Amino acid sequence: MTKKRKRQEDFQKVKLKVGKKKPKLENATDTTFKTKAIQIPEQLKEDGVLPTQNRKLNIKDLLSQMHHYSPGVKHNALLGLKELLSQYPFVIDAHLSSIISEVAAVFTDKDSGVRGAAVHLLQFLASKIRAEQIAPFFPLVSAHLSSAMTHISEGIQEDSLKVLDVLLEAYPALLTDRSIILLKNFVELISHQQLSKRLKSRDKLSWMLSVNPNRRVTSQQWRLNVLTRLKKFLQAVVDGSSDTEDEGLQEQKDNSHSVRNPICISWKLHANNQQHVQLFESGGLRPKINSSFRLRSLTSVMDSAEKGLSSAENLKGFIEIIIPLLIECWIEASPAQSAPILGNLLESESQQLMQQVLSIIHLLWKLTKRHDETYKMELWLRMNYLVDFKHHFMRHFPYSLQDTVKHKKKEPCKSNRNCMKSSNNVDHLLLNLTLCDIMVSLASTSTLQTDSGWLDMIRKFVTDTLQDGSKLNSKQVNRLLGVTWRLMQIQQNKVATEPLIKAVYMLYQQRNLLFPVRTLLLKFFSRVYQKEDLRTQRIRSRSKVLSRWLAGLPQQLALLGLRNPELSNQLIDIIHSAASRSNKELLQSLQATAARIYDPLEGTLVLLPAEAQRRLVQLVYFLPCLPASLLACLSRCCIMGRMSSDLAATLIGILHMRSSFAGWKCQVQDNSVNDVDYFSFLFSTLIGFSREELTSLQGIRGKPHISQTQLSPIRLYLTDLDQFLHHWAVTEVICHSLSTIPSQSQCFDILQTGICKYLVGLVVIPDSTAGSVLCAINKLLDQACIISENLHRFLASCCYSLLYFLLTIDREDAEHLQKRDMLWGSCISALALLPRLLRLMLQSLQVSRICREELPIVAQLLRLLMQHGQLRSHMITNEFLVQQIIKDIMTLKSGEVQEQWLTDLHYCFNIYLASHPQTPGPINTVY
Repeated sequence: MTKKRKRQEDFQKVKLKVGKKKPKLENATDTTFKTKAIQIPEQLKEDGVLPTQNRKLNIKDLLSQMHHYSPGVKHNALLGLKELLSQYPFVIDAHLSSIISEVAAVFTDKDSGVRGAAVHLLQFLASKIRAEQIAPFFPLVSAHLSSAMTHISEGIQEDSLKVLDVLLEAYPALLTDRSIILLKNFVELISHQQLSKRLKSRDKLSWMLSVNPNRRVTSQQWRLNVLTRLKKFLQAVVDGSSDTEDEGLQEQKDNSHSVRNPICISWKLHANNQQHVQLFESGGLRPKINSSFRLRSLTSVMDSAEKGLSSAENLKGFIEIIIPLLIECWIEASPAQSAPILGNLLESESQQLMQQVLSIIHLLWKLTKRHDETYKMELWLRMNYLVDFKHHFMRHFPYSLQDTVKHKKKEPCKSNRNCMKSSNNVDHLLLNLTLCDIMVSLASTSTLQTDSGWLDMIRKFVTDTLQDGSKLNSKQVNRLLGVTWRLMQIQQNKVATEPLIKAVYMLYQQRNLLFPVRTLLLKFFSRVYQKEDLRTQRIRSRSKVLSRWLAGLPQQLALLGLRNPELSNQLIDIIHSAASRSNKELLQSLQATAARIYDPLEGTLVLLPAEAQRRLVQLVYFLPCLPASLLACLSRCCIMGRMSSDLAATLIGILHMRSSFAGWKCQVQDNSVNDVDYFSFLFSTLIGFSREELTSLQGIRGKPHISQTQLSPIRLYLTDLDQFLHHWAVTEVICHSLSTIPSQSQCFDILQTGICKYLVGLVVIPDSTAGSVLCAINKLLDQACIISENLHRFLASCCYSLLYFLLTIDREDAEHLQKRDMLWGSCISALALLPRLLRLMLQSLQVSRICREELPIVAQLLRLLMQHGQLRSHMITNEFLVQQIIKDIMTLKSGEVQEQWLTDLHYCFNIYLASHPQTPGPINTVY
């Protein structure tokens, strides 16, 4: 065998047969495997929790797009956020932190469209987010705002002011917490630092106005925009301080008078030890604690930067920076020595800029008065700035329309040039008054001679403005009165103050004054009067104008009526204050106008609300004289129900204290309340109806207003429940006043005479009147009283008419059912006190004269009278009369089936009268 053949045998080819499987190789890899399903439901679930907007983007998608490099994507993201949050407001609370941080971050975006969309979105969010919600994130917002205000780009600076407007409107308190940082930003927006020429070192830097030609607006317009926001910011600081005071005519720290809520004391509760009244020595309603120690405020432990402008050091530092800049702005805007060219475009901006400069200084002056050492602060301001203010501010004072605006056609409603506003809504009168307010705050009594020149200019301007006769708004009047008050404090002699008061009074006499203006004038005069009243008698010199004003207040109150309740309340408070000080002119005027004020039909007392009524009732105590005509009006006011029963009780108590029966140890004012008039008042109020009303009732017949029985000559007029309850409450007070009169027998004789004269002989009597008469008889009756026969018969008829009415009330008549206990008690008490009254009533029960339907009522009445413990002995005494009445009833019912009510009557008679029990106990009667 050759070598080639042997090599072929080593590598022989395997021949595969058809239909046979290929044999597995020895080195073949097993590729078989097994699988199992994996369940991941949470990952595969669609995100349906977060709502989406029209482009199917949720809150996370939109917030992520805020970081995109494209301005268009960020702009669309901001618009999408506003759309999403407006449709789904609940998303705001869930993602508030992310929304605030992302929106604040684009305050400094390079694209103006993105910044504009951010401002609109911020404005939308401000209306949806409360201050307490955004407070944790506000430091971040404030930091981005500061970054925008100090940015190198002019456009970002301009848009930062828009962001500031939104935050000042929505969150002023949160924004003012970072006042130091923001105030520095305001300064840097309009100025830059430079090395002082006087100093070679850099220890002291001065600020000067900056000019940037790259801005879209002029430098003056830019400063105006910044100063406008600075004024708003300072106003927020002033409003947010603890001792808030308004502009102009305010309560200064030396003024002890302020609006106080009186302490309401219920003497009934106080007498029963249910209410305690804490008294303070010379404290009034606000106790004064005389102590040499003072509690340290929390601001004293804060860092200087945290205190803000509440720190005197920080406030002084800011004033030193801003005042020179404001003066520079004023110099640029103020008119030159010669008349300016009218129509210049810069004039409009100049007017507004001057107004903002003065407003900022005025707010800074107000902040200086919030500190403890006000006198030192005012002295520091005077030393540093009075010379510059006189030179620049007072140079062209007063500033008028001719200096700043074009002449316009005079409108009929604007007759005063000071009241007119230019096309940019600058109030030139307010500008002058703000300047006056700033200047007079730098003057004092000690500097009067030095400052007399410019003070006379201000005094003349104020007097002329007040006497001009023009219509002023509340803001102008507020500032005007503030300057007037300060001038009066600087020079307190009558020669200087009387012309100012007279000028204010001329403004007060104008017709159709606005309510806020009238209120300010009233506060001013009230304050002047109280300041004058605090002076000692030795140096007091009454102002004639002030006396004339006081004397006219009661007449104004009577004429005002219900047209303006709030103004009426202010008048009442002033009148009450002057009356309590025994002001002669006011008391004389109040006496002359009392009949109109207390008129029961159209008087001020019955027209005003309850609180004002209470103050008017208190004024009755101060009236010099209470004639019969006035007492008649007061009686009608008490019984007509147009003031509460408690207030009527207060009025009755005041009249009792003014009467001679109050038990004063000292002598009462002569003829203040005549005894006859006082008794007439008590009797008229007790009756509850006038003579004319009682006469008109006599013609009323039939139900539902009349309760009538054939056994009594008196028919009852059924009053409404409210009227009845009011009359009954007043009756209890009248009875108490009558019971305090020393001579009870004489008092009873007067009451008896009045009843016999005005009530006996009437056919129809109100149920409340009948009950009130019985109540008064029960209260005043004693052994010394002698009752006439006419009064006995009248009372007996009243008792039976009332008892018949009570026994015939339907159970469904809820209104009259509430009268039952009061009327039943008064009738039973009268029958128990007067045995003859019971006998006369029993004698009047002649059952032969009544119809059969009334017999069960008479039987029920007899049964109840026999069952009552207080009447048991009297019923036994009248046993014969009762027995005779029962016989008459049996005679009328003879031949008929005996009914249950008749059986009950026989039973009660046999139990309580026929057996004569020795120890009858009181039995609760159910009727």
